[in-house]
Amino acid sequence: MKIPQNRIKQFVFTSLLTLVVSTFCFGNPSNAQKDTLKTKTISFKIKLKSNEKVTIIPASLKFNKHLAYSFTLDDGYRSAYLTAFPLLNGGNISGKTINEWKNDQGGDGTNSKGLYYSDGLGNKIPFKLGLAINGAALNDRANRGHLSWTETKEMYNAGWDILNHGLHHATKHGTNFLTEVTENTTSIQQNLGFTMSQFVVPGGEADPGYHLEYEKDALANGSFSVASYVGSGPIINVKDKVNLDKMIYARVFVQSSKDTIGFKTMDRYLATFDSVAKLPNPIWHNAFTHGVGNGNLWNLSMRFPDFKYFMTAIADKYGVKGNDTIWMAPWQEVYEYIWLRDRIKINYTQNNKEGIVTIELPEIPETFRHRAISLSVNTISKFEIESNPQDFTILDDGKKMHKQITIQLR
Repeated sequence: MKIPQNRIKQFVFTSLLTLVVSTFCFGNPSNAQKDTLKTKTISFKIKLKSNEKVTIIPASLKFNKHLAYSFTLDDGYRSAYLTAFPLLNGGNISGKTINEWKNDQGGDGTNSKGLYYSDGLGNKIPFKLGLAINGAALNDRANRGHLSWTETKEMYNAGWDILNHGLHHATKHGTNFLTEVTENTTSIQQNLGFTMSQFVVPGGEADPGYHLEYEKDALANGSFSVASYVGSGPIINVKDKVNLDKMIYARVFVQSSKDTIGFKTMDRYLATFDSVAKLPNPIWHNAFTHGVGNGNLWNLSMRFPDFKYFMTAIADKYGVKGNDTIWMAPWQEVYEYIWLRDRIKINYTQNNKEGIVTIELPEIPETFRHRAISLSVNTISKFEIESNPQDFTILDDGKKMHKQITIQLR
């Protein structure tokens, strides 16, 4: 496409995205999302301890959680690997680490046992974040400020999702937005071996309306959704079907203040988080920052003590140590769950103490990484699952809480 060249005004992206509660209805899929007529069916048996009638529906969120929290680290700064990854996943947090910009991207040098929620089936799962990456910035310099390909791959393999952030983080007059989108996709394909499916508009000095060009080109070239300045969210009610068609969404910007004494700024963010967690319907909440090292990189980041305090407080209250109502997962994982949830068709038949569940699946886009669905089971009876799956695995809590079945498609 031809990119307009008449933008002359510049602005700095430092504003805090405000909180907007949005409820959506289901729409028609875009070209990037269209299902074909090809469908697939899976089935399994439920052996019940009583003949009470059972109701089975798709769970609003994976593992029947109440709150999905998607937190993204923009720009691929190395602090993501040095501090955030070991804090959440478990491991040695880096000590002081000065980068090429004379900024400290390290942390406190401690060992973290990880921050966890559970799947409701007896398994702990570490908190995971998303990484918005510019392929041209990744390198192996000793004092690098950005991630290396190896570090990025390690986090990806641990379940962190990689989001398209443009090849060069370009925003200024003369940017070829289409090239930024497509060449970053190629860069990740060549170096990491997968195709990104979500886009995050880079912020910075730019001409008015530049984000609209990024949104248009990303949605037309393989991205299912785009994080931008305004749009759906940052709070999305997911109780009912969600309009994911060409979704453009906004996120809460979480950043440290200039005041380094105490955690008053983080407590304000946590108070907002608590109010979101108390909303009656299942909720998907989105937030982001930039660096998470000891230094407040570009004054658009979270200092590591703030980040550690913030994430630990959430884990202690809503993870396995608390009420265990959180699903801490990247934007892509939650998006793909809801996409599949809203397209499956469930048929359940029961004869006394035996039931048969049949699920018709749509054709899932090739670029989808996460292919799981949780079922909410309403029964007073304990149950067991009988299946001989060739292309899925199944877990359940039938012998304890008898409220959930989770299916992982292969």
